[in-house]
Amino acid sequence: MGKQIMFREIRDPRFITIRRGGILQAADHYLLAIWAADCAEHVLHFFEQTQPNDERPRRAIELGHAWARGAVTMTQARKAAFAAHAAAKEVSGAARESAHAAGQAVAVAHVATHELGAAAYAIRAVRAAAPEDERDEAGRQECQWQRLQLPDDIRERVLDDERLRNGKYWSLFDC
Repeated sequence: MGKQIMFREIRDPRFITIRRGGILQAADHYLLAIWAADCAEHVLHFFEQTQPNDERPRRAIELGHAWARGAVTMTQARKAAFAAHAAAKEVSGAARESAHAAGQAVAVAHVATHELGAAAYAIRAVRAAAPEDERDEAGRQECQWQRLQLPDDIRERVLDDERLRNGKYWSLFDC
């Protein structure tokens, strides 16, 4: 199977910052980053159970939150994304998916549309950890939990993005 691109060819201006020609306000960008980090943190235990001494995914989530507070630069956050994805390459199953969720979450600082990557990989982590006959339900429950965490200011934007890009994300947002 070829590599699948997770974004549309035409970028949605709702996820492009004003300074880059879109309509995304900084406050909403920060909310997207916080929500994505929360999604990744919710499944981080899958990675930490497997690799208790590897702090790269946890550090990525921390830097995602720090970026949203203005405490670190986008470049620092982006480096943490690469580190979390590198950690994912060293494991498999739920641990791998949760490390990818962390990498996607902190990457929201660079490109806001990574918010769905964090959520999707978190769902994949939960599904991978569940017994085979319970994976669909586990994924639906995780998706529903994520939606309950959405701040009102970005709720409709994210739900619409899920509807638009669900096919690119393994149809994980059918919950």
